[in-house]
Amino acid sequence: MSFNYECGDFSQFQEKLKQMRDLDDKIIYALNTSLPTESFKGQVDPGMKCRDLHQQLQIGYNHRQEAIKNCIVLCADNVKQLKDKREESKDDVALNKQFKTEQRKLRLLQAELSVEDIIRERTQKAFRERCRLFVNIDSL
Repeated sequence: MSFNYECGDFSQFQEKLKQMRDLDDKIIYALNTSLPTESFKGQVDPGMKCRDLHQQLQIGYNHRQEAIKNCIVLCADNVKQLKDKREESKDDVALNKQFKTEQRKLRLLQAELSVEDIIRERTQKAFRERCRLFVNIDSL
């Protein structure tokens, strides 16, 4: 899964994150389709399915975390540069507006880290509930 770290437009960035969170949003469906019912237990290795699903989830977490953190670093740099420019020309209304917009975007990006923690916690809870019978969750 590749991700374009385009951080300029927060709405577009959020849309990309939403796409990347698809598996987390559909975790119950993914578990239901991956894990066998009683009648199909002999045909599918549920342990392997759980390990594969766990790996997919981890890759998604890492990609999203990296994307958010990279955008936070870029945005923080922009805020610092704009702050320095603002010190030089305090009466520049456009510069002030740009500075405040960039500050807002930085706060929104930082909030995405909290959203990411909540999503991860919810997904892991569902995963543990369904896969604990098939794999040692602590070893994953």
